[in-house]
Amino acid sequence: MVQKKWSLTIAAFLIISAAYAQVYKDPKAPVPARVKDLLGRMTLEEKVGQMSMNSLKGSLDNPIAYGVCESPFVTINEIASLSVKAKKYAREKTRLGIPPIQIGECLHGQLAAGATIFPQAIAQGSSWNPALIKQMGSVIAYEASSSGVDQALSPLFDLIRDPRFGRVEECYAEDPYLVSQLGTAFVTGMQGDAEQSLIGIGKDKVMCTAKHFAAYSIPVAGINLGPASIGERELRSIFLPPFRDAVQKANIYSVMPSYNEMDGVPAHANRFLLEQVLRKEWGFKGYVFSDYEGLKMLYGFQRTAKDAETAAPMALNAGVDLEAPSPDVYSKLIELVKAGKVKEAQIDTAVARILTAKFKAGLFEKPLVDTLQLKKRVHTPAHVALSQEIAEESIILLKNDRQLLPLNINKLKSLAVIGPNANQVQYGDYSSTRDNRSGTTLLDGIKQLVGNKIKINYAKGSALSGQDTSGFAEAVTAAKNSDAVVVVLGTTSVVFSGIGWNGHTPESEPKDPFTCGEGYDVTDINPDGVQRQLLQAIYKTGKPVILVLVHGRPWSISWEKEHIPAILEAWYPGERGGNAVANILFGKVNPSGRLNVSIPQSTGHIPVFYNHVSSGRGFYHNPGSLDKPGQDYVFSSTDPLFPFGFGLSYTSFKYSNMQVSAMSFDKGGQVQVSVDVTNTGSVDGKEVVQMYLGNKVNSVTTPVMALKGFDKITLKPGETKTVKFSITPLDIAIWNMDMKRVNEPGTFDVMIARSAADVVLTKTLEYKE
Repeated sequence: MVQKKWSLTIAAFLIISAAYAQVYKDPKAPVPARVKDLLGRMTLEEKVGQMSMNSLKGSLDNPIAYGVCESPFVTINEIASLSVKAKKYAREKTRLGIPPIQIGECLHGQLAAGATIFPQAIAQGSSWNPALIKQMGSVIAYEASSSGVDQALSPLFDLIRDPRFGRVEECYAEDPYLVSQLGTAFVTGMQGDAEQSLIGIGKDKVMCTAKHFAAYSIPVAGINLGPASIGERELRSIFLPPFRDAVQKANIYSVMPSYNEMDGVPAHANRFLLEQVLRKEWGFKGYVFSDYEGLKMLYGFQRTAKDAETAAPMALNAGVDLEAPSPDVYSKLIELVKAGKVKEAQIDTAVARILTAKFKAGLFEKPLVDTLQLKKRVHTPAHVALSQEIAEESIILLKNDRQLLPLNINKLKSLAVIGPNANQVQYGDYSSTRDNRSGTTLLDGIKQLVGNKIKINYAKGSALSGQDTSGFAEAVTAAKNSDAVVVVLGTTSVVFSGIGWNGHTPESEPKDPFTCGEGYDVTDINPDGVQRQLLQAIYKTGKPVILVLVHGRPWSISWEKEHIPAILEAWYPGERGGNAVANILFGKVNPSGRLNVSIPQSTGHIPVFYNHVSSGRGFYHNPGSLDKPGQDYVFSSTDPLFPFGFGLSYTSFKYSNMQVSAMSFDKGGQVQVSVDVTNTGSVDGKEVVQMYLGNKVNSVTTPVMALKGFDKITLKPGETKTVKFSITPLDIAIWNMDMKRVNEPGTFDVMIARSAADVVLTKTLEYKE
C-alpha cells in the first residue's frame, strides 16, 4: 500500500512538473522522481559511466560523467583544488551535468597530508567508548568534506581473528557486538544519525562504506585475499551481525564486497551475500561498491571468469553496482547489452542506486568547496586534542608489578628511553605519512612532560626488522646510566600502497621495511627482528623496565609477560600518541583501555578468541608444559596469554549488588540488569563494565559466552555508580538446524565481568516459549 501511494505521488509530481524541463535538477522534487527523470535521459554509455570510477584529475578530459572519483593521496589543499575543478567540469562540461561522488579513505582520519591523524582502528576498539568514536567520526567527516569528499571508504566491520593477517590493525575487535557498537557509532558520526541520513546526508557529513563483506579477516594461513573456510551458521551468527547493524541501525549508504571467497564463490560474484542477505533479508537500499580491482580478480586471480567480458555479467548479476578503481570490466557492459547478453534493465537498477545516493547526499545542489576555509576547518587544536583523548582511552596497562607505574617525576633523576619506535611516529596503514614532523614521538612526549626535571638518555638500540645488534651496546649503556628504562618496540605499517592505489612514498619518509598493514602478513607473531633480544639485554642490567608496544597486530609476548614488570599496549596511537603514552607513564592519565582482542600465547595457538564453542578449547583440560607434558596441547595450555576485555588501572574497583528485574521472560519481554561499581582506590579511574550471556543449551553449538553489553564509566575515589543493561530475546537468538533465526527455551547465565576471563557476578535466567 505504501509503495502504491509513493508511486502515485511520483506520477502526480511528474504530471504537475511537465513544464519543468529537468525534474532531476529540481531540489524540491522527490528523490525517486529525480532518479526516474534523469535515468530516462541517459544514454547507455552515460549509465555505464555512472557505474565506473576514475581519479579527480582523470575525470577532467572525459565527456562521460563518472559515478565516483577518487581523491589523490596528496595534501588537503591540493585535493580541494582538484575537487573544485572536477566537479565544476562534471556539472558544466558533461551533457547532463551529473557530479561525481568524491571518495576518500578515512579509516582514522582522512588519508591526506594536513588532516588530523587519529589512533588506528585497533586502538579505537580498545577504547571501548562508542561516544568518543562517534565524535571522531563527526570530526573526520567535517575535515574530509572540507576538501570535497562525499563518501568515505570506511569503516571496517571485519573481526580480528588471526594476528598473522596484516589488516587486523584496521579492525575494531574480535567480538561482533563490540565491532557493531563502535562501527555504527563511527557511521552515525560520519553520516549523521540514522533518522536524518534516511532523508539525506546533512551539511559537513559524508556517506560511509561498510567493508569488507564478508568474513575477509579469516583468510586461510593468515594470507591477505585468501579464502575463508566458514559455514553459513558461523557466518550468520558471528561475522554478519556487525554488517547487519550497519545497514539496519546506522543506515550505511554503501557496502564493499571483500576480496576473498567462501565455499568457492568470490564475494564479488556472491549473489547469496549481495542479494539474498544484504538486500532481501536486511533491506539494504544503498549501492554496492567493488573493492579495488575486485572485478578484475574474478578472471585474473580467482579464475572464476574467463575474461572481463564474462566477469562483467557475473558481478552485475551478483549485485555489484560500481567498479573501482577504473572501468576495466564494466566498460564491457555496453557491448554486452548491445549483443543481448545483458539486459539494460539490470544496468538501470544499478545506476538508480548510485543516483539515489547522489541525490540524497545533495550533490547536485552542494556548493563547491571553499579552499580559503581549509585552515579554519582542518587539523584544529580541538581535533588534535580529540585524537590524544582517544589515544589515552585506548592504551592498555597489561602488567604493573609492585605498582612500578605511574612513574614519580619527583623521585627519578634519569630515565632511559630505548627502542626502534621510541623516536619514530607510527600511525598504521591508511595514513599519509610516517614523518616525525607530523606528530609527537614517545621520546618527545616524555621530554615535553618532564622538562628539565629528569635527564633523558635515548638510544635506538635496533631496527624494527633485520638481525643487526650493533646498537645494543649504546642502549645498554643508556640503561645502566638511568634510574629506570622505557623500551618502545613494535612494527611499522605500509603507507601509499595498496591494490589499485596511485600513491608513491615521498623521499622524506622513513626507509624501514613495512612489517604490518595491507599485504604484510606474517608466519610468526613474536616480536620482529632482534627486538626481543634488545629487550632482554636491557632487562639484564637489573634496572626497572617498562615495555611499551607501538604496533598494529597482537604479539606473542610470553617472555615479556614473565619477566618485564610493566607493560603498556599502545597500538598505533595517532599523531599525539607520544603525549598520550607519556601522560599514562607519569600518572597524569589513568589507563582505561581494555583488550579488544585475545592475545595468543604463540603463533601455534591461533586462532584464539573468547567466544568459542564448548569444544573449542579442548576435551582433556590437562594442560602441559615443557617440563610436564600433558593434553590437549602437550606443552602448553589452550588459554590466551591475555584475555579479551582485560586491562589494569592505577585504582581498583569493587562490583556488588547485582540485580535482575525478572528471573524469566518470553518473546515479548525483556530483563533489566543492574550492578553497583565502586572505586575503592585513591585516584579517579574509568572502568569498563562488561555483561556476557552464556552457558545455554541450544539445538546447535553456540559460544560459551558472548558480550551483550558494556559501559565505560568514570568514578572518583569512593564513588559508586549503578550500571544498567537490558536483555532481550534477540540477545540469545540462534540460527537453528533449519538455518532460521529463533529463540529456544532454556536457562542461561548473565555474567558481569572485568574481562572474559574474570567473571565477578552471575545470575541464571530462563527464557520461556
